[in-house]
Amino acid sequence: MAAVESGLPKVQQEQSEALRIGIENKGAGIVHEDELRQSLAECRVSIKEMLAQPCQDDMECLWEKASICRIPQYLKNGKDKDYDPQIVSLGPYHHGKEHLRPMDQHKLRCLRRILKRSNNEIDPYLNSVKDVEGRARSCYDGMISMNSDDFVQMMVLDGCFVLELFLGFAVGFGQLGYRLSDPIFSMRGPMHTIQQDMILLENQIPLFILDLLLPLFPLNQLLGYDPNRNRLLVKLALEFFYSLQPIIIPFNGRTVDPSPIHGELHCLTLLWLSLSPSHIRLSPSRSLSLIEPVLPELSSRTIPCVTDLWKAGIEFSMRHTDSFMDIRFQKGTLKIPQLQIHDSTRSLFLNLIAFEQSRSDCIKYVASYVIFMDYLIKSPEDVGYLCHCKIIKHSLGSNAEVVAFFNQLCLGLDLDLNDHYLARLWKEYFTNPWSFISLVGGCILLVLACIQTFYTVYGYYRPRF
Repeated sequence: MAAVESGLPKVQQEQSEALRIGIENKGAGIVHEDELRQSLAECRVSIKEMLAQPCQDDMECLWEKASICRIPQYLKNGKDKDYDPQIVSLGPYHHGKEHLRPMDQHKLRCLRRILKRSNNEIDPYLNSVKDVEGRARSCYDGMISMNSDDFVQMMVLDGCFVLELFLGFAVGFGQLGYRLSDPIFSMRGPMHTIQQDMILLENQIPLFILDLLLPLFPLNQLLGYDPNRNRLLVKLALEFFYSLQPIIIPFNGRTVDPSPIHGELHCLTLLWLSLSPSHIRLSPSRSLSLIEPVLPELSSRTIPCVTDLWKAGIEFSMRHTDSFMDIRFQKGTLKIPQLQIHDSTRSLFLNLIAFEQSRSDCIKYVASYVIFMDYLIKSPEDVGYLCHCKIIKHSLGSNAEVVAFFNQLCLGLDLDLNDHYLARLWKEYFTNPWSFISLVGGCILLVLACIQTFYTVYGYYRPRF
């Protein structure tokens, strides 16, 4: 079954068909004036019918409510593998695709085990999800063509599958009743690929669906304590995706405050919140992120690369912080948190950027960061120096691949940055390394002149014996 309507509305199809027939007949030289006039009249009627459709069918109304959006083609730009799931589908966008169907039997197997473990029936949960079906559908971009029963069943199966994975990571899949050799519910096999599929923007389900299904699980028995359900889901999700984080910090059961994001949340939202700088995370109306003060306005003048800045006297050091985007420029030193680049970082960044591009209520942290790093990194030598400073740690084949990594992330990005006092400093002194050298030289000469003046005066007034 197709997950989302991909065709045109019926009246528009009829209009297109009428035009096609008219054009083909004209090409064959057999069209008559009366027939052409009739075809045009039918087109006018079809257009009027489309314009008369009610507001709930208006795509603009749907876009305003959607929190799980389709990724625009200009962002994909041949990178479908980074945006499309490889082995598991969540939600309607990729539901039913041939290469993802084998996982459906494991979802059903998972649901059977959950119901058996909790001694519950499925009907109450189907009914609960049915009650919020409209709310769930409005999270997705466009009209969902699935009928009500299929949509609700998909939400229950996908939601239970996600929760089982979260709890399996927290307490161990063996405690949930799975064998060590289980092909899916174990710490081996395709688990890493499943994690990667679950951070894709088009492969999400709303968190409130997981909240509805959480009572299926005997949490007291599994966790050994009575958890705070309001924070439990966020904690389980962040722990599950911890290995995909591009920065190494202790987990320590940390959580995030979802208040900066309006509308329905999903797992990728939680990841974005966990990576954003914590002390300004609660300011969604701000137009500047922490890295923007060291970015000039995007124009024909750009930030020099690492090598040129180093030659001009700028030092680099690794900054210890809980966010890889928390960059500071202090006393001639650019302090950048360590970035861990592994096989899933590219897909994570691309989907986080797509998430930022799809929303107007969040700061473009990730997009700002990758543009900044793309300015700094222009050659393998730049990467080598940042690795030496422990700012970058990667498992790619070579430093040249890191250069290509940032170049590819920036394709199609357009970021409008406001001016800032440090941005002006960068533009005045750092866009040309020789300008910075002149600045340093001038400061040194000024200091020497002051010293010479001091000793001249001191020598004049010093008592002589």
